[in-house]
Amino acid sequence: MSRTPNLNGFLYFETVARRGTISRAADEMSVSPSAVSQQIKLLEQNLGVKLFRRQGRMLSLTLEGEQLFQSASVALRMLRDTSRHFKRGCETYQLNMGVSPSFGVRWLGPRLSDFIARYPDWDLHIDAAPDPTDFDRERMELDLRYGTGNWPGYHSEAVFDDCVVPLCSPDYLKELPQSGDAAATLTAARLIGTPRALCQWDYWLNHNAITLPERHMPILMDRSSMALQLAVDGVGVVLDSMSLAMPEMAEGRLVPVLPQIPVLRFASYWAICPSRYIKRRAVQEFLAWLKSQTKDFETEITAACARHGLRQTRIEFDLKRAAEQH
Repeated sequence: MSRTPNLNGFLYFETVARRGTISRAADEMSVSPSAVSQQIKLLEQNLGVKLFRRQGRMLSLTLEGEQLFQSASVALRMLRDTSRHFKRGCETYQLNMGVSPSFGVRWLGPRLSDFIARYPDWDLHIDAAPDPTDFDRERMELDLRYGTGNWPGYHSEAVFDDCVVPLCSPDYLKELPQSGDAAATLTAARLIGTPRALCQWDYWLNHNAITLPERHMPILMDRSSMALQLAVDGVGVVLDSMSLAMPEMAEGRLVPVLPQIPVLRFASYWAICPSRYIKRRAVQEFLAWLKSQTKDFETEITAACARHGLRQTRIEFDLKRAAEQH
């Protein structure tokens, strides 16, 4: 039965073939020339072929040596590349994640520079897609998704609230009745909404016991960004999230229409992933950073409410009830 060569011998052989002499190979490997010679001799004995011809102090490969050098070079390069990949993996992380588009563009995007500054070596890939991630088909570790938190079979935890309030431009507000009668104010307004929002106008009106004339239908925009921009442009009153509209509110381009009515607050943005992913360090690190950001943002929301004289009321959002009222 043939004896399997010592794998260490292939490493010595590849180094000698690449450097051209025993002494140069010994210097590169930090061993003695006799140790290199012994390894080459054992390898030739095990393989039953001559691998080198001597030309003075220089060595040249035999035909068998050329064949072995090609195979050994490829194999050792693959091993070195894999080793470097593992070493980089100990120092960096890769996180592939999905995010609801409006949340990704309006809230998460402006804060990512802070994350990247804290974790400069991370490979971060974010897909702003309207549909939830299919973890069985997509290479994703995490999804930040707008909804009610009902994702059977997955780990889900609330990370962000909606704070829903009617907003419009200051100039548009001046055109509306200022009697303090919410129904009269909204009846005179052009309403703007988004069909993807959990809290639609019908739900909000019913919750606040406000009745408007029949056929008072809102203009619907597919994305919050579009609906908010219409309100900024003075087209009407948008029912949307303060959380997404904070830049426009801070700049005075959007203001609350009915400050006497409390802001409806409910959990609406969720971190979702297969349960087995939640212990991955990249997922844990990102969620820890996200929670620190939402904690800071909570202070901004509270300050904005105080500035505009708004009160907040937390509700448990009932999707079934909302659908019945829509």
